[in-house]
Amino acid sequence: MMDNAIPPATLVRLKRLATVIGPGLVVMLADTDAGSMITAAQSGAQWGYRLLLLQALLIPLLFMVQELTVRLALGTGKGYGELILQRFGRAIAVLAMTTLVISCFGALITQMSGLAGVGQLFGLQPWQTVTVIGLLIFAMVCTGSYHSVERIAIFLGIFELAFLLVAWKAQPDWAQMGRQVLHIPLHNPGYLYLVAANLGTSVMPWTVFYQQSALIDKGLGLSHLKLARIDTFLGAILCQVITAAVLIATAAAFGHEGAGVPLDSVPQIAQAFTRVLGPDTGRILFAMALSGGALVATIVVCLSAAWALGEVFGMRHTLAQHPREAPWFYGAFGFMLLAGGVLVASGVNLIKLSIATGVINAILLPVVLGLLYWLARKELPQRYQLKGTYAVVIAILFGVTALFGLYAGLAGAWGSP
Repeated sequence: MMDNAIPPATLVRLKRLATVIGPGLVVMLADTDAGSMITAAQSGAQWGYRLLLLQALLIPLLFMVQELTVRLALGTGKGYGELILQRFGRAIAVLAMTTLVISCFGALITQMSGLAGVGQLFGLQPWQTVTVIGLLIFAMVCTGSYHSVERIAIFLGIFELAFLLVAWKAQPDWAQMGRQVLHIPLHNPGYLYLVAANLGTSVMPWTVFYQQSALIDKGLGLSHLKLARIDTFLGAILCQVITAAVLIATAAAFGHEGAGVPLDSVPQIAQAFTRVLGPDTGRILFAMALSGGALVATIVVCLSAAWALGEVFGMRHTLAQHPREAPWFYGAFGFMLLAGGVLVASGVNLIKLSIATGVINAILLPVVLGLLYWLARKELPQRYQLKGTYAVVIAILFGVTALFGLYAGLAGAWGSP
């Protein structure tokens, strides 16, 4: 019997991995938020499988971006906002924080709108859904433990795996997929607009702020670097596989209707589920999958904004502190929830807002990637600095991505009706 026991050394490694796993997985589950899912669904409905290749190409980009945040967190012990303030001064730090807050608030509205849309599937008014969700999330964050927040976020994110089931059950036309996947009509403004939206809903300012601050709040150090990279790599793959699954499911569901068929509401997206799983099962699974990503993202974007405000303005900003000890931190978190809830309850077009938020993120990429690259070159200990051939590769990739995101966003917005 003892021959089948797990060796002690393996147990130690597994326990160590379990200790580190979390921030990278959570931030990537949050990356598959309501905005990402809606953008992917619109991509599949309007362009079939023509944006599927982009989802695969984004995996290495996502990993490289978030891996640099891991290095900065574990190598300096400081948050992204603190490092920008230290290196560039308050003016640039405020610019970076403004970029983050714009991204966070747009993402928060998208999440809460998505949750409100799910509530409408079951007869709830938007104000009822956002009120309950807002109160529950604020109460959860006030538990005073990063670990408890992380566990809850991962549990909620698991429901997103339902998208994989639907993609498989949708029985996509593989021949059609093969024909369309390499057809990339970059001359079309509508296509460019969705390219920018997909890019901007994958590489977002708040993912950088969140993971760096989360690693610090979790108490990790340079000895955990290798495992934190594994956590981030697995998260990047999972993020894009789920996003691709949504695109495949909607392309299979609506592709026969021809390119250019827009989606106008969350219930319309839910049809991709109900067509392959039946009305009841499909509706429930869709609600669980979309809500899982939206709830994780709501937690992450509010924490990102609160952490960033604390870092730039020198306020207390850790989940280990009681709300009475860090009133500005919890106050900023609560204000984000309240403002987002009020705006969503007043009525907003979820589909257009989600895609527009992604496009704005794409336009902001030069600021986000530029600051991240500079910090990785200058603020890390010599051993962990971004340098050599890899630094050149990152510089080229970040430069091309930032310029293309800016071009696609502006050209798409300008040329779209």
